Amino acid sequence: MDTDIRQVAARTGLSVHTLRYYERNGLLEPVSRGSNGHRRYSAADVARIEFLTRLRATGMPIRQMQQFATLLREKPEAIGDRRAILEAHELEVQRRIAELQQNLKVIQWKIQHYQELEAQQSSSPNYSAKS
Repeated sequence: MDTDIRQVAARTGLSVHTLRYYERNGLLEPVSRGSNGHRRYSAADVARIEFLTRLRATGMPIRQMQQFATLLREKPEAIGDRRAILEAHELEVQRRIAELQQNLKVIQWKIQHYQELEAQQSSSPNYSAKS
């Protein structure tokens, strides 16, 4: 079942402009067109778009996404090369998650600190905290 660009945009959360950009810049293979010239996306096209959306959401640069898409399109047998791109990206995502977890710990510590200060403040009306 083919869907038009507006339906795909609604389903994926991408704008029509972004979908056209993805096609124009080689992230997607050229999308088939109906007799009226409008793009008609297949289920495979939509699955590819959803995967690209996940890569982008996890911070993969467009150039790296293009490299992955080019390998898929021009060298479908180069599975190891595509896997290597994803493994490198996985390591970067894991590094960023660890960094976020460290930052979250500091934020949680600060929240706890403020809760303790508020508790002290409510038990002693003349208490003045500077933090």
